[in-house]
Amino acid sequence: MLGSEEALEAYLEKTCDAENDLLKRINRETYLRETMPHMLSGHFQGRVLSMLAQLLQPKRILEIGTFTGYATLCLAEGLAKEGVIHTIDINEEQQERVQQYFDASVFADQINYHIGDAADIIPQIGGEFDLVFIDADKKNNLFYYETLIDHVPRGGMLLIDNVLWKGKVLLDNPDSQTQRVKELNDFLASDDRVEKLILPIRDGLFVLRKK
Repeated sequence: MLGSEEALEAYLEKTCDAENDLLKRINRETYLRETMPHMLSGHFQGRVLSMLAQLLQPKRILEIGTFTGYATLCLAEGLAKEGVIHTIDINEEQQERVQQYFDASVFADQINYHIGDAADIIPQIGGEFDLVFIDADKKNNLFYYETLIDHVPRGGMLLIDNVLWKGKVLLDNPDSQTQRVKELNDFLASDDRVEKLILPIRDGLFVLRKK
């Protein structure tokens, strides 16, 4: 019998739009090949990312943390007609396979896939981003946010993943990694440059809209 969380996740996936064949393939192959497949955004969160992007219709998206490209393709569904998405990841070992996924998608010409340190690559890309999705090394989330907030126009959005940290943010005596997540959340909650809320999806998605 399914546990309550698994049952709820299955119900959410049943009641939202289905994954396309390429997303199903990425999902399946990620769980077969990766040692930490839970890093994948997955079906329901992928639909949330797609919906937010489609509501915004961004011309330029920046994603920090590509992993196997699932969220990248979901975000790309909302791109404006001539829009582009830049996605950055540090892991060279996945590059060939992930690039094959991108090449197989209808957004192949709109995806710019960068391998390297995001701190070095972001200045090279330059310009403004209507939508930013931060889903990389958690210790640098505040650095990425502070680096990018001035490159997001009024009405643009920043999304930060894993901000509930498996519920550990509620602990009175958190470990150092959880403490960093809590400090980020406290900072964002008091930042008057943005409207904000946390969606309790999977591991928590902070949604921030530039004022």
